Amino acid sequence: MRHSSVRGEGATAQAGEEISGGEADASGTVPPQRGGSGTARRSDGGRPRRQGRRRVLRWTASVLSLLILGTAGAGYLYYQHLNGSIHTDALNLGETKLGGSKPNAFGQTPLNILLIGSDARDDAANQALGGATDTFDGPPLADVQMLLHLSADRSNMSVVSMPRDTMLTMPKCTEPGGKVHPASKGLVQTNESLQRGGPGCTVAAWQELTKIPIDHFMMIDFKGVVSMADAIGGVPVCVEENVHSRTRDGKGSGLKLPKGTSVIQGEQALQWLRTRYGFEDGTDIGRTHAQHQYMTSMAREFRKNAKLTNPVKLNSLAQAAIDAMVVDTGLNKIDKLYDLSMELKKVPPGRITMTTMPWVYSTKPGLDGRVEPMANEAEAVFRMVREDIALDGKGNATPEGGASPSPGTSATPGTPSTAPGTPSTAATTAPASAPAKIAVSVRNATSGKDGAETRVKNRSNEVAALLTGKGFTKAAADNRTGAEDTTVVRYATDAQAADAGVVATALGLPATAVQKSEEVSGITLYVGKDWRTGNAPTPPPPAPTVAPTSAHALNGDNEGACMPIQPGFTW
Repeated sequence: MRHSSVRGEGATAQAGEEISGGEADASGTVPPQRGGSGTARRSDGGRPRRQGRRRVLRWTASVLSLLILGTAGAGYLYYQHLNGSIHTDALNLGETKLGGSKPNAFGQTPLNILLIGSDARDDAANQALGGATDTFDGPPLADVQMLLHLSADRSNMSVVSMPRDTMLTMPKCTEPGGKVHPASKGLVQTNESLQRGGPGCTVAAWQELTKIPIDHFMMIDFKGVVSMADAIGGVPVCVEENVHSRTRDGKGSGLKLPKGTSVIQGEQALQWLRTRYGFEDGTDIGRTHAQHQYMTSMAREFRKNAKLTNPVKLNSLAQAAIDAMVVDTGLNKIDKLYDLSMELKKVPPGRITMTTMPWVYSTKPGLDGRVEPMANEAEAVFRMVREDIALDGKGNATPEGGASPSPGTSATPGTPSTAPGTPSTAATTAPASAPAKIAVSVRNATSGKDGAETRVKNRSNEVAALLTGKGFTKAAADNRTGAEDTTVVRYATDAQAADAGVVATALGLPATAVQKSEEVSGITLYVGKDWRTGNAPTPPPPAPTVAPTSAHALNGDNEGACMPIQPGFTW
């Protein structure tokens, strides 16, 4: 597959194994302490080319993960050359497809992009940067995973990181060639998802956990981070004390910085992004916080837009970025990446919020140092993203005059449409049938996913009768069961999407409850733990309005962020 030959590294940065001469420690535990102390112009000076494919593209970006978008093309032939260099892979290898982000009442569509960093060491350049020799040419790990959520109204951006030591149940993933990776029977470290068919399985794992529809992924490798950091001229970062990331036995990134603010670039930038030993408590959590500091600083540097002016340098950066990246097939053209960059550019740094998925240390045998999602608070963050609630607590913009849709969307409230960079599917356009013509299979899933409660007897028959009373005369109980915390409607084909939406609307279910899935053959209602009795599911509590403190939020305007240093790693 494409991803096996062209690796992607940390669509923001690499949090993979540390740069060292020895084997990196993946335990997440505290290591031994070290001893001692404007629009591009044509080269002929003529007017800019006309818009479209023959225009000279000037890209800008707001986050490190999209550094490729801070480059420039040099005319039609170069544009075509770059198009032919883009490496793609399947978006979602799992069975559950959420159908992409849905427009809000004003026709504005949010975007969810999964930023993936692989520790692939499959060529000389990556091996020179990647550290432990025993991992060369081995299967890659998704050691950086960040979900970027761009609000529907483009007023704010939220980024949620998942520590690489997070333990999850992996979904079944099927490669395009047919190879099947069965669902895991127990907990698996999240960074292993990339080995189960590629980035499409990492996407599937995120969707299974968060129920957030993911529209795109972007993946970039070691050498890409170095090349692009060089091109922008460096990023300011801060440490509270002198730091040297090196243990007594030679592990660590090798990062060495004096107390205060330093401007880092190239390999030193990669060291920063991959440092664990020396930051905070020496675990992957501290590394995630350091990545957030780097990304917000990078966003501010791009806003200054003073260093990306040399067309020759930018063309080189464009090629280096594309060589280092893998994207989903929905981003397979330069103009699609350009459109996406323009959407991201709308958000000012002060409305960018970097967070870490709330977590707890696992108490399961053999998982010392590993973490698991903090049930209630992690779900609170996921819900805010699902419902397009800004994590900074400042809310979204209120459209004046009834609506102010994003470019490319319909101005009619409730009309499905597509924003730049958003995949268009039949799910948004197929006409719906009358309830009496919609066949609905009803399954009893009232035990919930944790199985803590027994299924309510005869519940599928009761809900099927309720649907019949609402005009769905083809509704019938299914003798098969399921296990769902919340009630969902699943469908098999795009042609069934609108009808599935009719069922959900009739029951008062949110749009996120409608999911495309390979595990059903037709429209199937799973009656979840939230609907054990009565004529309607138990409504969820009010959504939070600001991220919990456990998410460790960092605002994009915070220029005073400075990394605490782990004792024993100063000089």
